[in-house]
Amino acid sequence: MTHTAINQYLADFIQASPTPFHATQQLVQRLTAAGYQHLDERTDWALQESGRYLVTRNGSSLIAFSLGRPEQRHSGLRMVGAHTDSPCLKVKPQPELEQQGLWQLGVEVYGGALLAPWFDRDLSLAGRVTFRSTGGQLSSQLIDFKRAIATIPSLAIHLNRGVNEGIAINAQTDLPPVLAHCYEAGVQLRDLLKLQLLEEHPDCLVDQVLDYELSFYDTQAPATVGLQGDFFSSARLDNLLSCHAGLTALLESDGSQPCLLVFTDHEEIGSSSACGADGPFLEDVLARLLPDNAERIRLLQHSILVSADNAHAVHPNFADRHDGNHGPKLNAGPVIKINSNQRYATNSETSAFFRHLCDQANVPVQSFVVRSDMGCGSTIGPITASRLGVRTVDIGVPTFAMHSIRELAGSQDTAYLIKVLTHYFNSPQLI
Repeated sequence: MTHTAINQYLADFIQASPTPFHATQQLVQRLTAAGYQHLDERTDWALQESGRYLVTRNGSSLIAFSLGRPEQRHSGLRMVGAHTDSPCLKVKPQPELEQQGLWQLGVEVYGGALLAPWFDRDLSLAGRVTFRSTGGQLSSQLIDFKRAIATIPSLAIHLNRGVNEGIAINAQTDLPPVLAHCYEAGVQLRDLLKLQLLEEHPDCLVDQVLDYELSFYDTQAPATVGLQGDFFSSARLDNLLSCHAGLTALLESDGSQPCLLVFTDHEEIGSSSACGADGPFLEDVLARLLPDNAERIRLLQHSILVSADNAHAVHPNFADRHDGNHGPKLNAGPVIKINSNQRYATNSETSAFFRHLCDQANVPVQSFVVRSDMGCGSTIGPITASRLGVRTVDIGVPTFAMHSIRELAGSQDTAYLIKVLTHYFNSPQLI
């Protein structure tokens, strides 16, 4: 598959995944179409040799595993981890605001969002809605307005002369999006959600919307940009790009080796939740896969986790924000991320292993170390490594504008990542 086709596939996935719930739904659909059996954590499992399975938690995190050939069962799991969430603006429980004749919704900032790019964008709304049916049952459904229904207008420069010298954004007062004129006194968001549920799910007998988890998102579609199509621009590249690459690699692998994907929610806010990387989801699934503790520990000590999360490419206008010897470039291959304070879980052995994989797959590879006078971000890698004791390498595709409403990657790098991860899933021997 050409990188053009891969990027279109990625664009379609991101466009259909405005929230972690939608992303997980898309992943489930692709896996079940490929023959993976959907397991329920609330029931007993009867796993078959060479079986392929998936399990979700909270509708926003997913684990998929392929048991491989029986003779390879104890060679170690080839694991790839990523996260389904991205920084965004989430709607508050009682969000309705009526100001100056306009109807707005109060929001809170989820994760470390770059806020300035959210202004003057065409925004829509999506997420999960929980409701009571006319028969008195509780149910949940995903909704997505898709069309632009809101915007956050900037204050004109004439009224804010110092804005280009830097003005702090107040998340409480500056960010509530404008949705409409106050055309109807006392209008409630839950009333609109009921109408949207009936439109998207006409078979649902909705009596009352009780609660929701909703996020605003930019309606602008992903695009390949640049004079020569060198770049890929989209929302939520961090980290749906890695989810897409990991899943594509798994589905393109030959199925001979035991492999596992783990895509968890809440990474952007620390991963401490029932469905986050710092929760018990992966450990619970592994315990059911291998109930014997000693056997499970032996398997994990033969295993490797590739933690895939985007890396910072060196920005041409801000090159001084990088260590001079560690400036990853777009379209130059995946980046090995290293930090001596264990903000990344890479060590010399796992780094060498990933370099070896890239060499075998004919994929270029780079490395990143944060400047010694700057703080370093982190990933699910150190969290998972500390919980499981599994050897881990942190890697990712280089990007610009991480945590913006629109991020930028190289148009060739997704193909590079898929290629090396496919080779990893097919590798008969780990370190």
